[in-house]
Amino acid sequence: MTSDKQADNPEREDSPNRDLSHHVVPADVPVFNCLVYVATGPDGMVQARVGNLAGLQVEAANEREALAKIIPAFKQQVGELMQNGTPIPWIEPPLDPEPAEQTRFIPVHL
Repeated sequence: MTSDKQADNPEREDSPNRDLSHHVVPADVPVFNCLVYVATGPDGMVQARVGNLAGLQVEAANEREALAKIIPAFKQQVGELMQNGTPIPWIEPPLDPEPAEQTRFIPVHL
C-alpha cells in the first residue's frame, strides 16, 4: 500500500504533482502542419508525399516507416528555408489526394 507521502512525491510517475514541463513546447518554437498522403503501391511498398510543400516523397515497407522518413525531411527543408530567410513555398491550396491515398495531418515542431 502506498502512503500519502509517497503518492504526493512529484518524482513518482503516477503522482498528480509531477513536473510535466519537459512535455510542453515553448511558445517560440514554430509549429507547421505537414499534410501527408499515403498509399500502398502494387508492389506492397508504401508511398508518402507531402501535399502542401513540393518535392517531398518517400517509399517504405510500411506507413510507420514512411512517416518516419518524410517528417524529418519536411522538418529539415522548412528549417533550412527559415534559417536562410527564404519564404516557405507552401502549396496553397494543397494538392488533392489521389483516390487510393489516405490523408494524415501531422503538426511538426522545428
